[in-house]
Amino acid sequence: MLQPVVSKPKPLVQPPATHQFSSYRNRALFTAIDNTLLGDTEALEQFAKVVRTHRRQFLFGIATGRRLDSVLTILKRYNIPTPDVLITSLGTEIYYTSELFADIAWSHHIDHSWTPQVLRRVLESLPGLSPQPKNEQSRFKVSYYYDAELAPPLEDIHAFLRQQELSVNATLSFGQYLDIVPARASKGQALRYVANQYNIPLERTLVTGGSGGDADMLRGNTLGVVVSNRHQEELSNLSENEQIYFANGAHAWGILEAIRHYGFF
Repeated sequence: MLQPVVSKPKPLVQPPATHQFSSYRNRALFTAIDNTLLGDTEALEQFAKVVRTHRRQFLFGIATGRRLDSVLTILKRYNIPTPDVLITSLGTEIYYTSELFADIAWSHHIDHSWTPQVLRRVLESLPGLSPQPKNEQSRFKVSYYYDAELAPPLEDIHAFLRQQELSVNATLSFGQYLDIVPARASKGQALRYVANQYNIPLERTLVTGGSGGDADMLRGNTLGVVVSNRHQEELSNLSENEQIYFANGAHAWGILEAIRHYGFF
């Protein structure tokens, strides 16, 4: 059973007991969970088999909007190999190894200008937003259900938050979940921070996703993969990016297809 371990504050340097991997792990694979890794049982079993076969060759990570407790439940339920790194709550928390060392330095880094009480008060005035239950919220993530018929477009929400001088990142996933995190936090920023900790080049980092919450980790120099069952609107602007591979396969089939496409191993 995985148990979180409280680690002591440390400067923004190597995570605990991880840098020794870099001598033989010179590539990484990060995947989202919902509608990417999950969704097809047979595909997930095949993917897990590939991960176990090549385990010593690469760093395996999960990047998700879910909280840590939810991710651990899913890993156990679906018999997914234990990741080396978990990026949870939309890039606001990072945990290493099966002992789940929390990266306290990352928490300090993203805490800059984060005022969740002010944020909630400001958003009360917007229509079409209703707070998600407590178990979907976390210290650095404020989450709402988003009613597209009533709520302003995401661009307008961004503009409104800037007018209020709030330094945040707002993300819409699957057209119905609005998550707001500190400006320094996102799946993409957390992923790049982790790759740097392990000295793994971004061009050897395979990243897979399927919704708006994955957009910023798919951009840039990574080997980006969008599975075919993606949320069309939220990732449509990525189709012009030559570095992103749009798989024909859905769910984990799309990840396996991308592993072949990029000759990842």
